[in-house]
Amino acid sequence: MATKEFRLGGHMEQSMNLGSEGVQLTKPASEIFIVDDNEEWRETLAAILELEGYRVIGFSEGTSFLKEAMTRVPICIFLDVVMPGLSGLELLKKLKEESYAAPVFLVSARADEPVVMEGMSNGALGFIEKPFDPYTAVLRVRDAVDIWARRAENGVMSAFQSAGSDDEVRLTRRECQVLALIAAGAQNREIASNLGVTKQVAANYRCRIMKKFGAKSAADLIRLALAETADASREFVVYPLRSDLS
Repeated sequence: MATKEFRLGGHMEQSMNLGSEGVQLTKPASEIFIVDDNEEWRETLAAILELEGYRVIGFSEGTSFLKEAMTRVPICIFLDVVMPGLSGLELLKKLKEESYAAPVFLVSARADEPVVMEGMSNGALGFIEKPFDPYTAVLRVRDAVDIWARRAENGVMSAFQSAGSDDEVRLTRRECQVLALIAAGAQNREIASNLGVTKQVAANYRCRIMKKFGAKSAADLIRLALAETADASREFVVYPLRSDLS
């Protein structure tokens, strides 16, 4: 039987507010939460995602998950709908009440339309029917990382627009992406991995931005970047390094 999968369009990241009274956001931890009472499925999915370079934290029930979730924000969450105790939908509603920033993917062995619609209306980014190819989860994680990247990029661009600098520093969209990564502490290797370019191209972008800012050193650029993008950089996630990059 083919896997059924439902996803929202491109506006999900705008509907989830970053930050709340209950959660102090820095940047999302480079880890993924899996909440499912099926231990075999949890371990299988974790193994696949760990091969991609992510740290995975598994939970067999909702109470311990909520306690951990209130201490930090992962890249994304895979949340089973049917579990003992709090159900996936109940957990999703609690996350929505906290304006929790991490994208959530609901998973279930049954793709009941009312459940899917209720999940989407309460902030789920997508729904995946079990059983499914574990690589599907890898693709959804990449979707989540893209959402964090767009949030940071939009934050950087907004910061420059509101700053009204007399020097009129103007950055291209790609340069904004690079600057957000620099502000998040990424080196050229990590910038290249995130943007799918070579290290040399990443270095060229860094050099170009330094010239635009008048930065005299890498440390000076980071200081300027952090000053200009203080809020946006805290919302940026850096990809785990891919092993195929030299």
